[in-house]
Amino acid sequence: MSRRVLALSLLLASCSHADTHQAANSRLSLEDYRGFRATAIDLLGRAPNRAEVAELEKPDFKLDTWIDAHLTGAQYASRLTRVYMDLLRLDANTNFGMMPWQLYRVEVQGPDGPVYVYYRENQRRSDENVDGEFCLSPDDTGQIIRPRQQPVGTAKKVSKESLEHATVVVKPWWLYRDYKAESPHDLYGDTWKPGAEYKLSETLLKEPDRSATKEIRICREEAQARDTGHIYASGRTKLPPKPKDANGEKEKGKKEKPKPGELPPGGRYRPAPLDKPYATEHKGDAVSCATRLALDMSIDCGCGVALERCMPSDGDGQNSAGFYFPNHEPLGETQPLDSARQPAQRWFPYWWSREAVHFFDDLFANDEDFRLVLTGKSTLLNGPLAQFYKSVQRSNCCGPEVSFGMTEEKEPLFNPAKVPDLQPSDVSVWKKVADRGPHAAGILTMPVFLEKYASARSRAAALYSVFLCKSFVSDSAKLEPSTEPNLMIRPGCSNCHATLEPLAAYFARIEPSTFTFLPTSEFPAKNPTCKKDAKGKLNASCNALYDVAFTDDAGAVLRSAYGSPQHADEAATGAGKDIVAMPEFASCAVERVASSFLGRPTTPEDAPLLEKLTSDFKASGYKIKTIVRGVLLSDAYRHANDLSSNAGGKQ
Repeated sequence: MSRRVLALSLLLASCSHADTHQAANSRLSLEDYRGFRATAIDLLGRAPNRAEVAELEKPDFKLDTWIDAHLTGAQYASRLTRVYMDLLRLDANTNFGMMPWQLYRVEVQGPDGPVYVYYRENQRRSDENVDGEFCLSPDDTGQIIRPRQQPVGTAKKVSKESLEHATVVVKPWWLYRDYKAESPHDLYGDTWKPGAEYKLSETLLKEPDRSATKEIRICREEAQARDTGHIYASGRTKLPPKPKDANGEKEKGKKEKPKPGELPPGGRYRPAPLDKPYATEHKGDAVSCATRLALDMSIDCGCGVALERCMPSDGDGQNSAGFYFPNHEPLGETQPLDSARQPAQRWFPYWWSREAVHFFDDLFANDEDFRLVLTGKSTLLNGPLAQFYKSVQRSNCCGPEVSFGMTEEKEPLFNPAKVPDLQPSDVSVWKKVADRGPHAAGILTMPVFLEKYASARSRAAALYSVFLCKSFVSDSAKLEPSTEPNLMIRPGCSNCHATLEPLAAYFARIEPSTFTFLPTSEFPAKNPTCKKDAKGKLNASCNALYDVAFTDDAGAVLRSAYGSPQHADEAATGAGKDIVAMPEFASCAVERVASSFLGRPTTPEDAPLLEKLTSDFKASGYKIKTIVRGVLLSDAYRHANDLSSNAGGKQ
């Protein structure tokens, strides 16, 4: 008996001695208190307070009514969101290569002392000496400036004339709340005091002499604000000839590296960029400055108004910092995790993860049809995400797509016109977007999912595992040497890939490691223009997007589409519709939610409960609350919270 009294006192520590005495002698059992405590923790995120315990002890208390009243709110939604965020592993600890929109910063010796200059990698410039490189030449600085590498040479003072010619001064978006004004004055940390979630690295707020940064100096080309530029062709179509020795013979062997502190002949480590055939053929054509093509082939496109198409960093290295934000999921506005100064490349991935959290929270808080998790068009955005979807995502296209006539995304997964009007610093303002566009498919077309699972197969496997509770594991397959490219029939592989490849085909139109959508008009599942050459290979552009292993006289098949060209044309929206229509979708959702609330994997003994929950779940229109309510009122849940030695097991 003393053991039961001790357990009761620990469970009801918030109650007074008199309350405990009353409770111990009430109609309620210890198991009732344990179950209520567990239910409150699951729904409220905390143990019940004294008022809630008193409510429990009233003669007319009904647990089902109390549960119904608390199947709502932020804490309830967060409890369910964590289930799927954990299953999908959609954490924020990823980097995102930001070459088109990443700004690097380097310190040069100005005429009056050290000065920071910002620049973009591979920015095109009309001066051949600096085309595709830092805007000040080695003759100006005494050094070759290279992103992610140490400068080469010995720094010297840059003349005022050279500095003013190559760079300009800008008041950027990250420093000024009113950056779009004619004369911005609302300065970060001065007249503008943003919330705690928007915190710049202090290294972006100080000049080399430690004075406060009120404006930045940036290469002139990067500072251009127009929306439309023009294709530039330099006239360089071939590499310069190799140097000759005293006998007029071309020098052979490896090029000798310069000694430390020395500059190579000509002041460049690599030749100036050559004109691509597209640039030669389309010289002078208009090009959107928000595209990858503009960075590759335009000299009159920059980062936009106040550099809003670009992201700052405090150096020229891979881990150069930009902002403070948490390494892990915040616990809430009142209990956030400690923020850390983060590499600039992790800024957008962090907010991608938060988008997924808000998407799930909204779905569960409003008790919407759970099938929308894979088919829904809506999402919620804040300022950084608005900046990303309106401008930054567009700069990831287009590279090999240009050869097929697509110079900018024609059918983006997120239509930029749907993006709400938010400033990049509006990190705490979240607005709902009802319809992202025709290709949106719940979580499947969000950047956090597409970057986490970079290939079509990994995307398909995650979908299969998380939402159908199945996995691709073969216990009896024997791998034999084979040259068969079709994994659906290759011995030892077909057991899994006969299912995986058709599912992966749904993602064939979303480029691997990115979120560029390839429309059927420019990229048919089987393209007759992509054929093998005399050596049995595809040209560079075709090879990047089409699969040489599935090429014949009629053309080449889009990468990952061979398992089902029809699925490739249906795209991710087809995957969502297909998965939610499968009977395993409902039973898997029940199993995922039930095992989370029970605190253990489900067992064969749970089969009757799971069958009942699945039936009720479908009948309710796939409302998750139906599952949660059923679990919380079940005997399995009641016994899962027993403190005996076999807690959570068979009773």
